[in-house]
Amino acid sequence: MELDIGNALDSVATPGVSRDSLERLDERVAEAHDRIETRIDEREHGYAALALPETADPDAIRAAVDPIDCDTLLVVGIGGSALGAATLADALELDIDLYTLDNVDPEHTRELLDSLDLSRTALHVVSRSGTTAETLANFLVAREAMDSVGVDWTDRTLVTTGEEGNLRGLAERHDLPVLDVPAGVPGRFSALSTVALPAAALGGGDVEALLAGARSEAEGVAGSLFETPAYAYGATAYALAERGWRVNAMMPYAESLETFAEWFAQLWAESLGKDGVGQLPARALGATDQHSQLQLYRAGPRNAMVSLVRPRERADVTIPETDLEGLSYLGGSSLGELLDAEFESTEESLAAAGRPNLRIEIERVDAHELGGLLYGMEAACVLAGELFSVSTFTQPAVEWGKNAARGLLGGGEFEEARAVEEKTRLVID
Repeated sequence: MELDIGNALDSVATPGVSRDSLERLDERVAEAHDRIETRIDEREHGYAALALPETADPDAIRAAVDPIDCDTLLVVGIGGSALGAATLADALELDIDLYTLDNVDPEHTRELLDSLDLSRTALHVVSRSGTTAETLANFLVAREAMDSVGVDWTDRTLVTTGEEGNLRGLAERHDLPVLDVPAGVPGRFSALSTVALPAAALGGGDVEALLAGARSEAEGVAGSLFETPAYAYGATAYALAERGWRVNAMMPYAESLETFAEWFAQLWAESLGKDGVGQLPARALGATDQHSQLQLYRAGPRNAMVSLVRPRERADVTIPETDLEGLSYLGGSSLGELLDAEFESTEESLAAAGRPNLRIEIERVDAHELGGLLYGMEAACVLAGELFSVSTFTQPAVEWGKNAARGLLGGGEFEEARAVEEKTRLVID
């Protein structure tokens, strides 16, 4: 992963980050790096995620998925329990189709299950606690759908969960293959673990290359933002947020990385959005969203930085020659050249308007480079959390909503549920 932060400097962006301020910030980065490294070594909660390139066990993952023969994988999870697998599946050319049940919209769930050949579909049910309401509800519905068409769901279900809980008990009772959620790794940091890697393994993806790419990125981490792209990203995003750029639009220029932007949005929002700080992540796709969102980022409120991502190498398609008036200049060039021109034009368009943007480049979209990109963004997020002085690995606002929903469904007495029932209303009919 390579990062160019030139368009975040105060010579371009207004307000931007000066070289002197980056030098001062680098002293804090060095101190944060020492803390992070110590906590990784101690496998402290959350920081253990940055040890996954060394601790993840591809052999155990392959052994768990080996008995499963399927054309389609349905990942039943929510948030980080599904987004990592979806990111891998969309970025890599897997031999299976992957879908996620990561919402409890009844119409979508029914339509999806009705559309699948359940006799050739496997389930991967993911919940650390084994009690996640949305995940278990969808699993029960999917299990019943398999039963209703005569498919033995026990032959087609893989579980990833914690050491205890309802899901662990169910897996043991039905002798299902089960993988352990890695200790001390929150879901949004679990893409390089038993949570997401089974999808790659089932689809013939190169799990070792994913982890090797992550290891390569990890080995390049040093105690300076000027030597570490991941730290440069986290520190620059923090510095821009402190200057009022409180929106971070992640904009990959590759269809295969569109879900990566969604994965990033959860990572950045849930980790950093605390105590009145953080950045609101937005999801965009180049060049598509040059025709929808770019207007806002260039000419709207001065609150959005844009993170542009592209692979340097990709398969290409030649644009045929044409005699259509005004389009002849396209003939003989390629879609890749056009997309690169769109990328660089967007970058300069933002810079010309004084809007900060960062360029992230990888060599190509493959397992090795994707592993490095995912690890780099996780390391960037952890560093940003240190600089924002927030509890990066907790999500109290999420837990509030979980308690409220559970109470409303009769799962116990929760004051959050009472707050929902006492909602202030002003209804216009």
